This record gives sequence, C-alpha cells and structure tokens, in this order.
Amino acid sequence: MEEERNQEQEELQPILDFGSSLIRTERGTIYVLTIVGQIEGHQLLPPTSKSTKYEHVLPLLATVEGSEQIDGLLILLNNGGGDVEAGLAISEVIASMSKPTVSLVLGGSHSIGVPLAVSAKRSFIAPSAAMTIHPVRLNGLVIGVPQTFYYFERIQERILQFVTANSKIKREMFTKLMLQTGELAADVGSVIYGEEAVELGLIDRIGGLADALQSLYQMIEERRGQEGFQRL
Repeated sequence: MEEERNQEQEELQPILDFGSSLIRTERGTIYVLTIVGQIEGHQLLPPTSKSTKYEHVLPLLATVEGSEQIDGLLILLNNGGGDVEAGLAISEVIASMSKPTVSLVLGGSHSIGVPLAVSAKRSFIAPSAAMTIHPVRLNGLVIGVPQTFYYFERIQERILQFVTANSKIKREMFTKLMLQTGELAADVGSVIYGEEAVELGLIDRIGGLADALQSLYQMIEERRGQEGFQRL
C-alpha cells in the first residue's frame, strides 16, 4: 500500500509542481486549471502583466490526459484575451481530451478566452461574468496590402469555426456579435453577460463552483459506468 501511494505521488508530482490544486474525494480526483490574465504566446508580456503561458499549459494538459490518477479537469477562467494562436492551441487540446472537462467563467473570459470557455465538454458562467467578442487585432507593423486583410479573415474564420463547433451558438449570430458597432467605445464587437451567453447558446449553463464540480463528478461517474460496461 505504501509503495502504491509513493508511486501515485511520483506520477502526480509534475502536475503539483505547477502550484495548481487537486481535489480528491471518493467520487474522483479533479485537477483544477486556472487561466488568468493574458494568454502569453511567442512574445513575452511585461512583468507587470498577469499572464498564462501556453508552453506551461500544453504539457500540463497532456499529463492530465495521460494520468491514471486524475479523473477530470476543471478549468477556471478569468482572462482578458491574449495571443490568438496560443489560445487556440490550448483550446484545441482541451477539446480533444477524452477525460471529462468542465469550464467555469468567473469575472470574464474575453476575446480568445471565448474559445477557451467553450472548449470543455460542459461550460458554466457566473451570472455577473462577461465575455467580449470582437474581430482579431494585430499589434506592431501592419502592411497595407490585400494579403493582410485576407490573413485577418482566415484567422477569424478559424476562431468562428472552433466556437460554433464547440457550442450551440449560430454562426450568423456569432458573426453579428463580432462585427457589431456602437457598443464598445473604441472598438467593434459586443460584451455579453452570464444569462445572455446561455440564451445565445455560447455557454451551456449559469452556475458557480458547486454547480461545475457537481457536473464534473456526474460526468466522471457516467464515464466509469461506460468503461465498466465495455469491460463486461
């Protein structure tokens, strides 16, 4: 028994080293991933900015998926956008995981945080939480040629396809929200809040931490039941 406990601790150590938390109960072991601030991509953000580094999150998600000790993943979101490709990379990995996954938007999940919020198998949002939907922005040098605008269009299409494939929102509605004028003071786009996000089909349910955990435990139990049936 002691050897098994030590082996389990060794397997979980790489995950625990990231300073994140594990919730252990008789119903299952849940890894809690917190995504806050800006999603940092290939460029380093200033040290004064809160950030989530994609090069940390990607291998962590792979470890969670491959670990026999972890039954499910809870993603807590309060982020303000960031690098588009890094955010999409994290979203794609979460969406492709076989283990039960639940996301919970607290405070806000803006811009590239929208694909992150819908990437889990079930998504929740607090009533007061906000989500900003707007077109892709580019920092730095912009070359005024048609190819630049075509590049923007292709990036936005990638985001559009991912969001509509992993939520119930209609393509036309998401495009309308993205291009809406008159709502954001210095930009094009929309801000939607908890109940509205659910009504539009972007997020599955209104709820908080207890609701997200209960849903995740339910998914874990269903998965165990399916695995037991397959073994029989």
